[in-house]
Amino acid sequence: MTGEPNLLGDYVRARRELVTPEQAGVPVVGVRRVPGLRREEVAMLAGISVDYYLRLEQGRDRNPSAQVLESLARVLCLDEDATEHLLALGADRPRRRRRRPAKETVPPGVAQLVATLPLPALVEGRYFDVLTANAAATALSPRFTAGANRLRSLFLDPAEQALYPGWEQAAAGMVAGFRQSVGAGTDDPRCIELVGELSLASPLFSRLWARHDVVACEGAPKHIDHPQVGGLWLNRERLSVDGAVGQTLVVYHPAPGTDSADRLALLTATAPSPSEPAGVHHRTRALEGDDPTRADIAHAGRAPGGARAR
Repeated sequence: MTGEPNLLGDYVRARRELVTPEQAGVPVVGVRRVPGLRREEVAMLAGISVDYYLRLEQGRDRNPSAQVLESLARVLCLDEDATEHLLALGADRPRRRRRRPAKETVPPGVAQLVATLPLPALVEGRYFDVLTANAAATALSPRFTAGANRLRSLFLDPAEQALYPGWEQAAAGMVAGFRQSVGAGTDDPRCIELVGELSLASPLFSRLWARHDVVACEGAPKHIDHPQVGGLWLNRERLSVDGAVGQTLVVYHPAPGTDSADRLALLTATAPSPSEPAGVHHRTRALEGDDPTRADIAHAGRAPGGARAR
């Protein structure tokens, strides 16, 4: 046994407890007292000894062959992303002292690009910290601002939760994406600090984290129920930032010609333009007499007859 965290064993055990006998093709006889599969069932299906599988779970053997890991992935019904995560956890890597990661700094060119984009855009780091965001992004969600953490916002801020119909499903996807993002770095001080805080403050986060789900962070359509303009269907694109490991450029954009495009345009019209400091844009437009009012925005979020559009 070592003082190192048992990342591989913890992951295999968590996934074993989520696979039903029916999924694995194991006949159910009598009353089962454990969730998921038994250790001996996994070992049998993977073609390894029970003693060896037990050593893997307990962390007494941390470097199984790729063949063993792939067999376990098959038995545990892991998809491609989860299988890659399992292989990474079992890779032979030198022991090193964990240090607090260096501060994540957005490349100047990328920061300038974010500031000048007319669409909601932000850069998030490896631990889902918002590193920079433009005014359009902050108009979409006030939590999209430099210094905020997307996980903390979603699990601890009711206003952020209200943006996402069925927010718990979004939360599950974010936790799975976070685990994929940090990979084997779950024992990094920053990750330990964040996971510890959220585990104490949110029972839902604690349950989701214990599942060890892994999903690649990819672009996807998002439904946002904005308090000012109503329902928005936006495409969310995620692009890796060259030269900045772990940083991702996130851009939200609507399909052209849709109600969502009109509503987003109205929402972002009150945000400072890229060439103006925050606050100047509002005063200038008000003096010109064409400042969109809160009532205008609320009206755009209503369907004919006064019903709120969804």
